[in-house]
Amino acid sequence: MAARLSVNVNKVATLRNSRGGAVPSVIGAVETCVAAGAPGITVHPRADERHIRRADVIEISAWLRAHAPGIEFNIEGDPRPDLIELVHAVRPDQCTLVPVTPGEITSHAGWSPDLSPEVLRPVVQRMRDAGIRVSVFVDPEEAAVRWAAATGANRVELYTEPYARAFARGAAEGRASYATYRRVAETAHALGLGVNAGHDLDLDNLTLFHALPHLDEVSIGHALIARALWVGLEQTVVDYLRALQS
Repeated sequence: MAARLSVNVNKVATLRNSRGGAVPSVIGAVETCVAAGAPGITVHPRADERHIRRADVIEISAWLRAHAPGIEFNIEGDPRPDLIELVHAVRPDQCTLVPVTPGEITSHAGWSPDLSPEVLRPVVQRMRDAGIRVSVFVDPEEAAVRWAAATGANRVELYTEPYARAFARGAAEGRASYATYRRVAETAHALGLGVNAGHDLDLDNLTLFHALPHLDEVSIGHALIARALWVGLEQTVVDYLRALQS
């Protein structure tokens, strides 16, 4: 069974915010992605609201519930109080907990297995009690996956920038990196965790990565929206769905 595609619409909000106003419409992008067959939508509302805003999250959630109740809604973010409150107010299908470093441009590392799992365990349990599936963003390391399992999370999201960079350097390095992710995915599955993946995945490197065992979902934003500038958002979503099914 092919991994599900969750389209991250952050970059649409980035473009809107660069000019002010409401163009391009984030909810319009969500509608287009859903119409093209995307089974999931992802947002990552940061504390500074430099792309997705709280109002966007609420609007997307309401639209999905009213018009596309079968589409999965995934909210990513660090477990700061306002994000946790928003997640419980909106009740998405999934919340992906991601560590944030002040000043970072984008996520660049998973949770450190050197931390105590108690850092996340109460947050995870409260979300699970509310019926929200919880995924934890981790590096492709067995220790990190075991740490995620100790938090009580349902899934891990494997940070795939290392794979993307290796793939870009050549076939041999790409295959070697993929083998690492394969081992980690097997470990996650053995621990009862689902497997998501995301960060710098694109149509080229998915040719290999889409076959990762036990892969439930990929979250793709930057590369997908960048391609949409040339071929359109609807066509791009269709292209990514085909890549995951090949």
